Amino acid sequence: MRRALIALALLWLGLVPALAEEVQLADPKLEQRARDLSREIRCVVCQSQSVADSDADIAQEVRALIREQIAAGKSDQEIRDYLVARYGDFVLFDPPFKGSTYVLWLGPFAILVLAAIGVAIFFRRRARDPARARALSADEHSRVERLLHDGPEDRA
Repeated sequence: MRRALIALALLWLGLVPALAEEVQLADPKLEQRARDLSREIRCVVCQSQSVADSDADIAQEVRALIREQIAAGKSDQEIRDYLVARYGDFVLFDPPFKGSTYVLWLGPFAILVLAAIGVAIFFRRRARDPARARALSADEHSRVERLLHDGPEDRA
């Protein structure tokens, strides 16, 4: 009785994962299809995991939704379209190449090109102006000569 109360208290506090497992499809081929499709869909909470790998509540709901739609006879593309309509193109790990996703596809390349241009400008300016430091005056030149020949006696 005491263990049951402790387990209920921990469940209530959320320290132990729920004991209920997800309902799987009876047909192994359909279940495999649901798992494969779950790997293609990004968890909108975790963002770096698929809904198949995520433990977030929304990921569990999306997995259940995928199974419901497969059981209803929907195709994989129809399910993807439904999820995109609901969550946007970001939900796909491989978003389509269209106007609203140009940044996703071209952004990394644009950053790389801008960085290369910045580095090229930096080194070109540096090579063009090696004598950026001003030339020594006659007094400074004679002082350097004295320091080289006599040593650091007079540092004033």
